[in-house]
Amino acid sequence: MFNSSNREAGVAASSLTTTVARRRNKRSENTIEAILAAAEVVILESGVERVSILDVCNEAGISRGTFYRYFSSQDELLEAFSRHKRSRFHQALADAVGPYDDPDERFDAFIRYLDNYLQVGRSRKLLMVAPDYAMGWFLRIFHDSISRFQSDLTIVFDAWEERSGVVIDRELVCELIIRYILSEQLVPSSKQARKALPNRIKRLVLAFRA
Repeated sequence: MFNSSNREAGVAASSLTTTVARRRNKRSENTIEAILAAAEVVILESGVERVSILDVCNEAGISRGTFYRYFSSQDELLEAFSRHKRSRFHQALADAVGPYDDPDERFDAFIRYLDNYLQVGRSRKLLMVAPDYAMGWFLRIFHDSISRFQSDLTIVFDAWEERSGVVIDRELVCELIIRYILSEQLVPSSKQARKALPNRIKRLVLAFRA
């Protein structure tokens, strides 16, 4: 009986410890999200060179001590912010196309996401206020996107290859798509031109063979 009670107490203590750890982890995740969101606000208002940790802390509503619990320096914050922005872009795209198993519907969802990103995204403003930082971010997301787009559009490429009877150079097509997205940050096209993008990409696809 004594041993059984000890085991039950041990299980209860372990369960409580796990619950507390989860709450702390969730609280930490929320704090990091708040810091990164605050960093974006400060960067877009002041540029990278004028970003101060104090400004980020004030915007996030935290103390400097809390900030340094998660980031050791301004450089580490900016690096984390860059990773966060890229991850959020790709995760949102995957979420947008994920529900669609039909190739045409998935491709339409892919284009809708990119079109919406071009309309409401903040990359163009980042380029204006922090050009050097933005160009570094563009370079990193460029390489990330080539592989991620190929994964998101696998069933689309499969269907196009079956219909056309040609092997598509998927890497090249995805590279051209991300180049188009990045070029839009520098020279925005009209809404009408963006609407024609799906058909332009389809025509482009048929022009490239592996």
